[in-house]
Amino acid sequence: MADPASQAPRPELSIGGLPDRGRVLCRGYIESVTYVPAAQVASFTAIVTDHDLPRIRSAGPKEDPSAGKQGGPVKRGRLRVVWLGRRRVPGIEAGSELRLEGMLTLRDGLPTMFNPRYEILSRQENQ
Repeated sequence: MADPASQAPRPELSIGGLPDRGRVLCRGYIESVTYVPAAQVASFTAIVTDHDLPRIRSAGPKEDPSAGKQGGPVKRGRLRVVWLGRRRVPGIEAGSELRLEGMLTLRDGLPTMFNPRYEILSRQENQ
């Protein structure tokens, strides 16, 4: 589907810079996917982050005396992407890089996009 000539292309956002809601274009790496059992309604869910790097934990007080708070995961942007009516989406797997476009909403405290348009930019090699 072609964009109308009067519309300027949307800027591509990072996952951490997403607004609370609205139509967005973003890019990120799949951190994990969730498959539902056959007894449940068909849906396929992926968690998308800004980076394909493993989570880094900050040093706790025992490891670094200068640290003033408890260690925990470093905060970074996360986006839940849900494809309704599908149990699997070919090419969507952990480590893949995607460009996503769709309507963003806040669901259970996590930015969520349902049935977005997507483009697979890269895939992780099987080892």
